[in-house]
Amino acid sequence: MRTKKAAPLLAAGAALTALALLSACSGDSDRPAAAGSTAPARPQARQEEPAVDGLPGMPPVLDPKDMYAADRPGLLSPVVKGFPSLVYVPNTNSDTVSVIDPKTYRVIRTIPVGRQPQHVVPSWDLKTLWVNNDLGNSLTPIDPRTGEAGRPVAVHDPYNLYFTPDGKYAIVMASNDRELVFRDAHTMKTVKALPVSCYGVNHADFSIDGKYFIVSCEFSGELLKVDTARMEVLRQEKLPFHGAMPQDVKASPDGKRFYIADMMADGLWVLNGDTFAKPTFLATGKGAHGLYVSRDSRRMYISNRGEGTISVFDFAQDRLTDKWRLPGGGSPDMGGVSADGKVLWLSGRYNSEVYAIDTGTGTEIARIHVGSGPHGLAVYPQPGRYSLGHTGVFR
Repeated sequence: MRTKKAAPLLAAGAALTALALLSACSGDSDRPAAAGSTAPARPQARQEEPAVDGLPGMPPVLDPKDMYAADRPGLLSPVVKGFPSLVYVPNTNSDTVSVIDPKTYRVIRTIPVGRQPQHVVPSWDLKTLWVNNDLGNSLTPIDPRTGEAGRPVAVHDPYNLYFTPDGKYAIVMASNDRELVFRDAHTMKTVKALPVSCYGVNHADFSIDGKYFIVSCEFSGELLKVDTARMEVLRQEKLPFHGAMPQDVKASPDGKRFYIADMMADGLWVLNGDTFAKPTFLATGKGAHGLYVSRDSRRMYISNRGEGTISVFDFAQDRLTDKWRLPGGGSPDMGGVSADGKVLWLSGRYNSEVYAIDTGTGTEIARIHVGSGPHGLAVYPQPGRYSLGHTGVFR
């Protein structure tokens, strides 16, 4: 949220099994039988159509039942394998980014940035971390290999930042300007500014085929469905709750549902993105805010900022299975899961702190003091082939 102006992991064997299957598919099984053989001749292998007809230019979906299949522990892109593992915390009131070493749970560096940094966002190509200086009207690039900040890029009202699945465009969530601004993903030059009639465009996530995305409008309690290629709003609906304030958006692994946290309704809206029909509701806790999928795609962690808890949702069972309470309370907000899936990192928005939580037991491992107003922290690097933005949504 912004002010109005002011687990078990999948066994490693699963990955090995998948590699073995790929190897088997590319072996000798499709060769025709030798002359004189009594074995029936096999048909020549045809080039298979992708399981999901994705947005042109988007990397193919690896598993139509799990869009997060590339996010398993150990599946680091070659692009990021030399990057040090760090946690980057934007402090909205201090105008800084605190850098935490996840091995020692200590702040090792503080980076001055622009006014009111909201989120630290990995770029589509994984090479840059963009700090969204909302009221500073700029993006500060950080080189994740060195931790050095570069020259800020002028971008108006960058509350949040996403990238289209084909890697062509960055999408600036210009909340106060009431626009979705499509920019060149590398130069950040404006390609198209899309005005919207809702208030407080905020968070988003993409369909499994990348052809549309769902956007939350925090201040008017609405949702948008946006065509990715045409850069146009397809549908707009108001949530069926008086005073609704939708926050984070996350798609289910199979892409059949979108979950939207609502900090006033105190739970999740469950939406069929294809039909965009009236969503159902699941209560989780006061101030439901951030949504994070486990490394094995089985669970989703929901930060309930207003009560200092994290709810655990099981996708297969379609229900909540646990609730973890921070000892002494807190204000868990935005964050991400460690590369190995063992730690959930969340900012404590109103407590100038960051929480490290064991995903196996739900216990608090560490509570780290940072600057004032910590918000959209990024754990980096993480597994995945490319980033869709926010604090790290990888495919």
